[in-house]
Amino acid sequence: MNTSISIGSKIIGQSYRPLIIAEMSGNHHGNIDRAFAIVDAAAKNGADAIKLQTFTPDTLTIDSKRHEFLIDDSESPWFGKYLWDLYSEAYMPWEWQEELFKFARNKGLACISTIFDISSLEFLLSIGVDAIKIASFELIHIPLLSEASCCGKPLLLSIGMATLDEIQKAVETIRKRGCENFILLKCTSAYPSTEKDANILTIPDLRSRYNCYVGLSDHTLSPYAAFAAVAHGAVMIEKHFTLSRSERGVDSSFSIEPAELHQLRLGTEMVWESLGKVCYEPLSSEKTSLKERPSIYVVKSIKSGETFTHENVRIIRPSGGLLPEFYDQVIGRKAKVTMEAGTPLSWDIID
Repeated sequence: MNTSISIGSKIIGQSYRPLIIAEMSGNHHGNIDRAFAIVDAAAKNGADAIKLQTFTPDTLTIDSKRHEFLIDDSESPWFGKYLWDLYSEAYMPWEWQEELFKFARNKGLACISTIFDISSLEFLLSIGVDAIKIASFELIHIPLLSEASCCGKPLLLSIGMATLDEIQKAVETIRKRGCENFILLKCTSAYPSTEKDANILTIPDLRSRYNCYVGLSDHTLSPYAAFAAVAHGAVMIEKHFTLSRSERGVDSSFSIEPAELHQLRLGTEMVWESLGKVCYEPLSSEKTSLKERPSIYVVKSIKSGETFTHENVRIIRPSGGLLPEFYDQVIGRKAKVTMEAGTPLSWDIID
């Protein structure tokens, strides 16, 4: 595993806070001004990268009304739509994408897009994409993975629905072509998904199995799965992003809004900072607290030659006296000097 991976000007690795990707998907609603507004809102609310999807309906499917092409899951946000019609609605004109990338870079964002065939890969390379995303559905598209692994750009591979054998084959495919700059993204391909299906413990297992960085492509509406993912080593969080779910659209029901993106950015960074390192020593921030640890003090005035008893010496806060572990050794011994209450005990004043 590389020590870090660069996506545009952004650096990804365990030593860096998690990268936050705002996925526009179909939330542009076919309006270029809205697409620019989404990029702007993503930048203002803490995203590190914007992600588009580069396809046309006929690069994904054919215009067929056979039942195989109908989404018949009543729980799906796209229930009752034919694939061609859905992709026609979600499609972003390719001529927008270079201008959106330029705008995003001026806002400090890295630029990523999902490919679905060779033509989309070639197009994105021609406009200077920073990284290539492989959607969960295309993880089994071995010819596409093979071609993408030679493009010289980092690859992000979502693994929703995938079996271990399918993930293994995908990783073997890209590594055979010399690609080591890749990140596996734990994903649940349900729209929206629920926290109980997040299975975040898969993240450290993926990292161990494939010796690679792992992130989360998250379709829940809350930030909690993302926080858990960062706690388990995720280096990247991807969320669908819209200006407002109330405006509706093909992907709005599982997209987060600007205020939620802002909280995601703050929360993941705080979780990442809290991981820190393995540490078994006092921190500089604990300096004041160290002074409040208990120690052995005189609690009643003692004359020189008087015996220390449970009544005139106690273990109390603050520090400054002998450590509590020496209390039994002090009891029964005599004072070398006269001491007032509140005097911290030390060996040089004990006979």
